[in-house]
Amino acid sequence: MNDGYMTVLSNISSADPTPGGGTVAALTLAHAQSLALMVSRLTVGKEKWQEGHIISSEIINSESVFLERSIYLANADSIAFDKVMESYRMPKNNDKERETRNNAILKSTIGAAKAPFEIAQEGHKFLLLLPELAKFGNLNAITDLAASAELAYSAIYIASLNVKINVDSMDDSELDEIQNNTTKIISESEELISEIRLIVARRME
Repeated sequence: MNDGYMTVLSNISSADPTPGGGTVAALTLAHAQSLALMVSRLTVGKEKWQEGHIISSEIINSESVFLERSIYLANADSIAFDKVMESYRMPKNNDKERETRNNAILKSTIGAAKAPFEIAQEGHKFLLLLPELAKFGNLNAITDLAASAELAYSAIYIASLNVKINVDSMDDSELDEIQNNTTKIISESEELISEIRLIVARRME
């Protein structure tokens, strides 16, 4: 394992609250995407897996978008949480300061809910591609495809927990909307991962 990985793990394992679960969710999604890219590259150009060439090419052509977006979201989640912590440290010595602080807390909390929501959203978009790759991708890499799907689903679920903890911290219509949209993503993602698990199980028989 190289120094870059160790630095990331050291940062996560430190006593600092960031990077935390949301950032890890985005990094998990990046790993899921990387595995799917590997499976796709093992599928394209091979006549035996011709039915999987289209979906594989689509995934490969989206590589830079996938990975850059996931890394961006990993950083964005940490930044969003840091802003929440900053807002709670604002002075509250009089009514004006308290109002300013409360507004800052609400604004930063919405940002801290949006960040993991976007991770869940991105994970769901990616997961939508995997049933077809599971059906037609290189059978020799089917366990890698399964790992990709499980990681993507885990990323979505972890992100949803981070949405919920921010939404539950205060009453706000925008936060409620974020939670409702996240709930829909989780429901659809559960159906997708169940479908992929079935496909994988059948192909491994």
